[in-house]
Amino acid sequence: MSTNWTISTEWEPLDIGPPEERACFAAIGIMAGQVWLTEGQDALANRLRKAPLLSAYHLAEWIAWNWWRLRWEPRSSIEDWAFAHRLTTIGGGYIWPNLTIFSDGERTALLAKPTEERPQTPFRYIADVASVVKASEFEAEIDIFIDQVLQRLESKGVRATNLGEIWTAVLEERRTPERARERKLEALLGHEPDESDPRLVAQLVADAEQLSITAVEEIAADAGPRGAVPTAAQLSEIAEETGFNASPRDAVRLDPGSGLPRVGEVAAWRRGEAAAKVLREQERFNGETISNSRLASLAGTQVQALTDRKDGADISFAFDKNPQQSRVVLRSKWETGRRFELARLLGDRLIGTNDGGLLPATRSYTYRQKMQRSFAAELLSPFEIVDAMLGTDYSMENQLEVAHHFNVSELTIGTQLVNHGRLEREDLSAELEVAANP
Repeated sequence: MSTNWTISTEWEPLDIGPPEERACFAAIGIMAGQVWLTEGQDALANRLRKAPLLSAYHLAEWIAWNWWRLRWEPRSSIEDWAFAHRLTTIGGGYIWPNLTIFSDGERTALLAKPTEERPQTPFRYIADVASVVKASEFEAEIDIFIDQVLQRLESKGVRATNLGEIWTAVLEERRTPERARERKLEALLGHEPDESDPRLVAQLVADAEQLSITAVEEIAADAGPRGAVPTAAQLSEIAEETGFNASPRDAVRLDPGSGLPRVGEVAAWRRGEAAAKVLREQERFNGETISNSRLASLAGTQVQALTDRKDGADISFAFDKNPQQSRVVLRSKWETGRRFELARLLGDRLIGTNDGGLLPATRSYTYRQKMQRSFAAELLSPFEIVDAMLGTDYSMENQLEVAHHFNVSELTIGTQLVNHGRLEREDLSAELEVAANP
């Protein structure tokens, strides 16, 4: 059982409803980081309850059906994303917690928000907290919870349930590498099981032979509401038409023994920031602004990659032909944006999962992409200096002045302020773990 989060059930009697519901009626409490995410005001009993009365069967069935998306899909703006990630969509006549669950692949966020106070509503949730657990711990606790529900059904003589059928299929898929790979790609695309175009999934699997499965997964996660997924052939064509020459061999490398935390041990932004600090110290940048020519040199490419603006790319990426030859493609039309994107690709080369020919910098919120962004921000605008320059004046005017000094966008400065707790996180558009500050 995970020590960081649990789903507890205390079975209660229920005399009405289908057999599955009667068997699995329970006081259900969800705790993360020693905080009850299900705590609320029980109007009928006139007291606080940590575990409201709900249907463990409905919850387990919803989790089982959405398991692949809960486990792998990052936050997204696609239309039906909430149905696979927010407990309020479960239904069944129960008042479910306003809890949103999503993952960056390595760590899982559980964001609880209070529910509105309405007349004649018997239960109102009051938790307002963001917690983060390792994705492996999230997975383990889900396995325990669903197993408990299935055992409860068995003990009550309720067999051949929809939950049992779904969960058996999920476990079999998880044990089969080929099926697990396909299901993960579907989830990253934002699709329910078997609802993706099989030709698209097959194309991604085929492209993984050239680009690597980790790179293809990043491409899939970037599809979002646009639904566009470039093939390996298309990326190669874009690289030739709009890219700039680069040499992976000439890019900077971190000295051995940098002591970076392992992937998943800490929030992505912390790992990216740590790597950038190591590089700045290694290259003796101190607090100075990195020029375009120096940044291009670090990345092993031409300064023209930052100053010449070519259209045609929807994502930024490096496409390596061999250790001596690569093409760098940058999406932004603005110099600050191109600097940030090139710094992201440099960070990915230094600390990313580079097991193939493609290094993608996308709009998605996977662990790898968030690590890239924090690396780029700290490399180009070291927060210690940013913080000193701003003092206690976090006005937009002051942020713009600092951004101009380091030749970055004001968004870069604003995100750093949120990550370091100088400004409050406003909504889910902020980084995954800002509010939890793990």
